[in-house]
Amino acid sequence: MNEISITAAFDAGNIEVLSVDGTDARLAIRKDHQSEFFQWFHFRVSGAAGRELTLRITGLGASAYPGGWPGYDAVVSEDRQFWGRAESRYDEGLDGGTLTVRYRPEGDLAWFAYFAPYSMERHHDLVADAAGAEGVAHRSLGLSLDGQPIDCLEMGSGPVQVWLYGRQHPGETMAQWWMEGALDLLTDPADSVGRELRRRCRFHVVPNVNPDGSRRGHLRTNAAGVNLNREWAEPSASRSPEIVALRGAMDESGVDFAMDVHGDEAIPAVFLAGFEGIPSLKEEQLAGYNRYAALLERRTPDFQTKLGYPLTRPGTGNLTMSTNQLAERFGAVSMTLEMPFKDHNPAADTRQGWSPERSAQLGRDCMGALLEWLVEREGA
Repeated sequence: MNEISITAAFDAGNIEVLSVDGTDARLAIRKDHQSEFFQWFHFRVSGAAGRELTLRITGLGASAYPGGWPGYDAVVSEDRQFWGRAESRYDEGLDGGTLTVRYRPEGDLAWFAYFAPYSMERHHDLVADAAGAEGVAHRSLGLSLDGQPIDCLEMGSGPVQVWLYGRQHPGETMAQWWMEGALDLLTDPADSVGRELRRRCRFHVVPNVNPDGSRRGHLRTNAAGVNLNREWAEPSASRSPEIVALRGAMDESGVDFAMDVHGDEAIPAVFLAGFEGIPSLKEEQLAGYNRYAALLERRTPDFQTKLGYPLTRPGTGNLTMSTNQLAERFGAVSMTLEMPFKDHNPAADTRQGWSPERSAQLGRDCMGALLEWLVEREGA
C-alpha cells in the first residue's frame, strides 16, 4: 500500500515531516523565524482516500502554549471551504508532548491546520472587494520587512475615530475571519447598522497587521522574530515597521474606540481584555469599556464575561501592548478581543468548534454592539 505524501510548501504552510509509514506520520512544527515560538501548523496530506490517517505532531511540550493542546481537536478540510474538526488526543508524556490526529478522508486530499487558514491571497481578495465598495478608501500605511503593504480600509463621515485591527499574531487567523464579517456589514449599502455606524464614525480597518508572519506560517512574530504586540511603546523601523506605520497613522487621526482582534490557545471561550492597569485610567473610560462588554454579552451567546485573563493591578499596565498604549496615549476605549482555538464552550458546536463562520458573525455582532454603545453614549 502506498505511503501518504505530506507537504506545507505553500502560503501559511508549516510542518516538518520526520517519518511516514503507510498512513501514519510523525511530524513537528517549525519555529517562527528567529524565534522560539511555535504552535501554528498547516499542511496537506495526499494519497489517503478512504484510509485512516494517524498523524502525530511531536515536541509540543516546548510549544508556545502547551496548555492549548488538552481538549483541542485539529481542524480539517477536504475542499478548503468547510473546516470541521478531526478527532485529536494530546499525551504530554509521549515524544516530548504529542497531539495524535486521526481522520479518514473521503477523497485523495485533506488539509489540516491549527485553525482555518487565512492566506495572503484571500487577504488581497478581501482588500480588493472592500476597496471597491462605495465610500471606501484604501491606503497602504507602510511596508513590512518583507516588503508587503500594511493595508488600511477607511470609510464613514462621523467624528468618532474607530480603529479595528487584527493578526498582530499571524497564527490567530480567526481575527481575519472576524474582519470579513465586520467589513461585510460596514461596506453593505443595504445594512442599516452599517449605514448608521458610517454616519457616526470614521472607520480605519487594518485586517492584517503582520503579513510577513502570515505568509511564512508563523504563530506569533514578524519576519524578524518580533512579537508586534510588545512593540507599541517604542516601535522601530528595523524591528517593527508595521507598528511604526500603524501607530503613526493613529497619531494622525486620533483614536476614540479601538479593537485589537486575537485568538487564545487555552481558554475555551470568547472574551475581552482591557486596560484597567494604565497609569492615567479615567473612571468614565473604564465605564465605557465595561458598558461595551455588557452590550456584546447581551447581544450574542458567542461572548461571555466570566472567563478571561486576570485583571491587571492599578498602575502596572504593560504599555508595550496596543490596548494599553492606545488607552493611555489617546484616552480611548480600547480592548483586545480574544476568540478560542478550541470552542466557545458556553455555546459549543461539536462539529466545527469555533469556526470561520462564527468568527465572521462575531465581527457583525461586535459592530452591532458598537452602534448600541454609541447610541447609549450620545443619550447619556
